[in-house]
Amino acid sequence: MTDANAIQPDATLAADIDACCRLTGEFTLRSGQVATEYFDKYLFESQPALLERVAAQMVGLLPEGTELLGGLELGGVPIATMVSAKTGLPALFVRKKAKEYGTCKLAEGPDVAGRRVTLIEDVITTGGAVRDATRELRAAGAIVETVVCAIDRSPEGVNPLADVELTVLPVLTKADLDAARAEA
Repeated sequence: MTDANAIQPDATLAADIDACCRLTGEFTLRSGQVATEYFDKYLFESQPALLERVAAQMVGLLPEGTELLGGLELGGVPIATMVSAKTGLPALFVRKKAKEYGTCKLAEGPDVAGRRVTLIEDVITTGGAVRDATRELRAAGAIVETVVCAIDRSPEGVNPLADVELTVLPVLTKADLDAARAEA
């Protein structure tokens, strides 16, 4: 784990992710917004070499003191698993809502109470899923201050999760992907 400010975007990774994942058309996002571009994260998450490269970049963004990696359902789970394997930090898998049977847990894995959880997400635009998970995990006693994501699509210079006092640390931003596309 290193100083997150020292991490520079990997232009080769940006170009590879952009070529693999950027789709054009009309797409309705989780937020209800309609976009003409969509980054299909499952296209890189299903490619072991690309997933490994994203996870390797995330390791350098993890804040000191991270005790658990909270992978958000569904796209954050494979990334959190890979980052967990690289760091030895335990992962937990955060559902969109607590299951209604068995253990009825929201987060599968170690107990979160009193522990510093860094959330792991695939793509953030408005941060709705991250916001919901943050509130639920905090209600369960977790200390949640940071989310590390593969792609931050939010407008440049805007933290979409400032309202829940969450720091967003992206591997790549939409600007990085746009720059990679322009150079292609």
